[in-house]
Amino acid sequence: MTTLFKVIYESIVQALQSLRGNKMRTFLSLLGIVIGIFCIIAVKSAVDSLQDNIISGFNELGSDVLYVEKQPWNEDPGQSWWKYARRPNPSYSDYEVIRNRSNMADEVAFTVFTGGKTAKYKSVSVSNSFIMGSSFELNRIQNLVIEKGRYFTPNEYHNAANKVILGYAMAQELFGNIEPVGKTIRLFGQKFQVIGVLESEGENPFNFMDFDDVCWVGYKTVKKFVNVKDDNRYVGRMLNVKAKQGVELSELKDEVTGVLRSKRKLKPSEDNNFSINQLSMITDMLDSVFGVLNLAGLFIGIFALIVGMFSVANIMFVSVKERTNIIGIKKALGAKRYIILLEFLIESVILCVIGGFVGLVIVYFTLMGISALIPFDMYLSFTNMFVGVLASVTVGIISGIIPAFQASKMNPVDAIRA
Repeated sequence: MTTLFKVIYESIVQALQSLRGNKMRTFLSLLGIVIGIFCIIAVKSAVDSLQDNIISGFNELGSDVLYVEKQPWNEDPGQSWWKYARRPNPSYSDYEVIRNRSNMADEVAFTVFTGGKTAKYKSVSVSNSFIMGSSFELNRIQNLVIEKGRYFTPNEYHNAANKVILGYAMAQELFGNIEPVGKTIRLFGQKFQVIGVLESEGENPFNFMDFDDVCWVGYKTVKKFVNVKDDNRYVGRMLNVKAKQGVELSELKDEVTGVLRSKRKLKPSEDNNFSINQLSMITDMLDSVFGVLNLAGLFIGIFALIVGMFSVANIMFVSVKERTNIIGIKKALGAKRYIILLEFLIESVILCVIGGFVGLVIVYFTLMGISALIPFDMYLSFTNMFVGVLASVTVGIISGIIPAFQASKMNPVDAIRA
């Protein structure tokens, strides 16, 4: 074990001496390693960061929730627009039927969305406010956190009380530094009491909905001021169905499909006039897209690493040539073949790891620079750092194995004479 540590130490020293003694040659040789690691890890980190930001934006949908809509999420809406346009919108009666008949659903919620309204507090007003009116169950399905205040009480909901929960940005615009909870604003020309403020969602451009700007009221309240009938195309609708604990989404989907087909009186030969969507439909599409991007970065990086591999191999052949007589002396003094082989192999790995480290440093600062210019974070994960180091070690072993083997099998007498 002591011998092994000594070999490793000497190999590190010799690698550093090689760097100092032949700076330009080493720099040019390791440039391929640096570029290869940069290409692989930069692309992988960028793709991972983009994917995580998109997924976190969609996470508010919930992974155990089904969404009943007119069209599926995994098809291009432009290709079959007329087919889906003729379908009826999800309705409040659909919500009631699913809630009453489904045995596998834990919660069912119906939500309508509209805009173009003005919210006002004293002399401050916000035009074109985003209004959301939901059934009482939405807070148990949607991942929305109330930072200040509270949710609607059952009495407030069923009695259509003029109570409102504001998004973080909406509260900031209306109230600034004033505590909003308990204050009264004007909405739909009526007085509404602010009972809560949602937690800020930040600047993630991939948020499914921008709840920072919402005015959230109960469905029975919004019905007093907005035409929520099915034929009103200026009102958006969302019908959510959350599965019970232990129920597979596929099973819930089959049950909801049967309930809706029965409610809409569809014949067995007729196709569904609705679509049931889930988060996995989006993530599956994203996985295929990001897989292609990762593959492209991998191919570019591999070609750069191959160039770097030949360059490092060239350095190692030169090192073996320069130290031939030293190799002969070591072998004459009793050094085993594996000691000589390890010495040069470790030196090759050290050189490649140095190149890989430089590549990772460049990736880190590049991602920091990009993060400062775009509205979401790019980061270098420990997993990708490990991949970069592992790739460097692999290239080092492949680059150094032939020169190291050549050095280990030298005849000590011939090596000393050389």
